[in-house]
Amino acid sequence: MGDPRKPRKTYETPRHPWRKEQLEAELHLLGEYGLRNKRELRRHETMLSKIRGIARTLLGASEDAKSQIESQYLKRLARLGILPESASVDNILDLNVKDLMERRLQTIVYRSGLARSIHQARQFVSHGHISVANEIVSVPSYIVKRDEESRIAFDQRSPLTNAQHPARAAPGGKRLARVIEEAPIVAGPAMPVLPVSPEIKEEVQAEQPLELVEPEEELTAEPEPEKK
Repeated sequence: MGDPRKPRKTYETPRHPWRKEQLEAELHLLGEYGLRNKRELRRHETMLSKIRGIARTLLGASEDAKSQIESQYLKRLARLGILPESASVDNILDLNVKDLMERRLQTIVYRSGLARSIHQARQFVSHGHISVANEIVSVPSYIVKRDEESRIAFDQRSPLTNAQHPARAAPGGKRLARVIEEAPIVAGPAMPVLPVSPEIKEEVQAEQPLELVEPEEELTAEPEPEKK
């Protein structure tokens, strides 16, 4: 037993973490499910590894031990929504990390239409706007049980309960339009027009256009007389 004041890792790292295909797949999962960092992904991978390990143990156990634990374990996974109620132990080995990601509170809030994006769903959960069974849950990685899925809603004390809130999504997944009235353009004072006398008009009309006169060629300078 270690020091309780020193935190321990709750996940396992892969044996070959620098493979190109693996890095690209992890980066895709981070963006698809709005994860904060790879530690969240590692926790779900470790959880999946433990679930699959128990399934392999059940497959290699005797019939007596298997009959006692198998039904309870399958019911637990069905209650979490990871497997259907009619699943068997062989179906546990077909699970992948996405099956656990789909049961996250952040993902279900986005899938149910309470948020416009997966990242906004994380913001709503972290800020305490989402309640599960009338209890505020501020953990985006919370695994939602099957019977809790229909009881996810905005908390009654949250301002997001107002359907006209700017952060809420409109029906059809589009954001509510915000009406912005533009201020009318006020024209400045016009310059006064000075009256022109008819004499000045006649003089202007009588003036001939100026003609450009080409400069005459420079005269060659006469040589100065020689001094005696």
